[in-house]
Amino acid sequence: MEVLKMANSRVSLLRHSLNSFFPPSATSTFSLSILPTRRFIVSASISSKEAFVDSLSSQQAATPFADSENPKLRNRWKPMCLYYTQDKCTMLQDSSHLQKFNHSFSLENELNTTKYKNKHSEHFDFFLVLDLEGKVEILEFPVLMIDAKTMNVVAFFHRFVRPSEMREERINEYIEGKYGKLGVDRVWHDTAIPFTDVIEQFEEWMTKHNLCSNDLCGPLPRAAFVTCGNWDIKTKIPQQCKVSKMKLPSYFMEWINLKDIYLNFYKRRAAGMRTMMNELNITLLGSHHLGIDDTKNIARVLQRMLMDGAILKITAKRNPQVQEKVEFLFENRIK
Repeated sequence: MEVLKMANSRVSLLRHSLNSFFPPSATSTFSLSILPTRRFIVSASISSKEAFVDSLSSQQAATPFADSENPKLRNRWKPMCLYYTQDKCTMLQDSSHLQKFNHSFSLENELNTTKYKNKHSEHFDFFLVLDLEGKVEILEFPVLMIDAKTMNVVAFFHRFVRPSEMREERINEYIEGKYGKLGVDRVWHDTAIPFTDVIEQFEEWMTKHNLCSNDLCGPLPRAAFVTCGNWDIKTKIPQQCKVSKMKLPSYFMEWINLKDIYLNFYKRRAAGMRTMMNELNITLLGSHHLGIDDTKNIARVLQRMLMDGAILKITAKRNPQVQEKVEFLFENRIK
């Protein structure tokens, strides 16, 4: 059984990586109908889980990997190595692995941002783009840290989350239904940790990037969360905190709903991320409803809106005394 698990962890991500060989579509992703059923188990990286990479050197984190001498291959979109995003990739010296999987969090930049200046972000230095996955309990917690001055990704945080109130059989069914069709169920099982541990690591990450102090991670004076809708922070995080028997962190008291900014700036409604991308002619990259890919695509929408001149303001605030009460600050908003 252990040998089988190891073999599964080393099989390349067929479903997820097949997308990299086809041009992305603005309206749809590559159909998986031609692929075999889930019993052909695949994972998001051929990296094994034997060794744990505690941290990347600053040079590794800052230097893009040169995948090929061929510019066309070098610029081809590739799926993220999801072991790398968990700080668990053991294949960083393997050239074939680096050719198959992306290890950079820079946005696939379709815009010329050289003339952009920080005119439209109030007092914020950073935007924390967040897009949770999981309806029953949170399964994925990805955050991209965007520099408000340059619009570049300066840091990332990504963890898969293990439910705390489910039987193992139910978890397996839940993950099969959610991630099996994307081919990333193996990496989820290899790396998922409880939500309380995710929040602890997230606060360490924010402290490392000077978003909060060592003693207390409270309200963020220099950064704002950006979400595509109110559900992530208004509804799901408080629900998960109750399930996990923990207090709601005070940095989740306010956020920017990009849908409301979009509505008030462009004067048209957008039901979700894909509607915004289609209307702005931004190509969808990656797998929709894989949180880390959705987060990158939302960040690309954010970048485009800033380039067009949108002003980002807090759109919702939670009542600190009665946290269930949320004040929506835009009269014209998506309900």
